[in-house]
Amino acid sequence: MLTYRVLADLVVIVHGLLAAFAVAGAAAVAVGGCLRWRWVGNFWLRAAHLALVVIVAMSPLTGRLCPLTTLEQSLRLRAGETTYPGSFIGHWVHELLFIDVSPEAIAVSYCLFAVAVIAMVPLVPIRPPGNWFGRRDGV
Repeated sequence: MLTYRVLADLVVIVHGLLAAFAVAGAAAVAVGGCLRWRWVGNFWLRAAHLALVVIVAMSPLTGRLCPLTTLEQSLRLRAGETTYPGSFIGHWVHELLFIDVSPEAIAVSYCLFAVAVIAMVPLVPIRPPGNWFGRRDGV
């Protein structure tokens, strides 16, 4: 039982890190675009970020919870623990800020965030793969 609890806690950590990557990645692209940081145009970084944001935005639109939320809840049930209803973000917003956020509000915020990230693509162009640091010599 303890193993499932530890695994569920690890899923929460990974989930939190991915959420931080989504938010920090968007902020880095916005700031980096203004300051002309070449690394924010890195293909692999931007592709991973864009894919993550789009997948997250699509989850509530398809009526599904994030796969990581589903995995965490499954592991908690196997560990004999109770689970929280709804989404990971909704749960933690409630726990940390003591406010309830409706699933609809979360879905709208995910979609607006995805639109903002997609809108940054032409503003801060993505460079072709193979040039991680933006060097002109390709080394």
